[in-house]
Amino acid sequence: MSTHVVRPAGAGHETLYVLLLCLLIMAVAGSVVAWRHESQVVTSVAAHQLDARRDLNAAEQGIYADLRVTLDEIQWLREASSALPSAAQLADEGFAPFASDASSVSRGEHAWQLLGETAYLGMGPKPEVAGSFLLRIGAQPDVWLNRNSHVSAPVDFSDAALKLSGWQQVIAQFDAGVTRQHRH
Repeated sequence: MSTHVVRPAGAGHETLYVLLLCLLIMAVAGSVVAWRHESQVVTSVAAHQLDARRDLNAAEQGIYADLRVTLDEIQWLREASSALPSAAQLADEGFAPFASDASSVSRGEHAWQLLGETAYLGMGPKPEVAGSFLLRIGAQPDVWLNRNSHVSAPVDFSDAALKLSGWQQVIAQFDAGVTRQHRH
């Protein structure tokens, strides 16, 4: 009987093929990432402005969002009765942030009032939770925030007067990175 020696198959070629396949996968993945990369365009805000996404705390963001939503109702009620509804009317209708409920308590218990036919003022007794808000009604309604502990109702609603009194305009900027913004 003759013996036949069978040599084991070499793993060198298989390892080479696996490494080449891994390199090919990495190259394709890298090119896809590079191709789909979005440039980070950082838009700055003026010194008298605050970005609603980045510069407000959670309570202030909630109040700001409620004001923007309720603004549509305020304008509709204004058209129906040719006058702005009072803060008490808005609270009775259950419109946030004017209504006194659990969310208003957790967001600083603001006391809301209508200032003439010009604006709604929400005075926050707890500026460490959320500052005081001013919702100006006009051709271009906007929201202003004052985080000072002693805030008084403005008599002049011009941008310049509000800036001098410590108010900052809240603006909402929407770009491709709205949901991709990470703060560390």
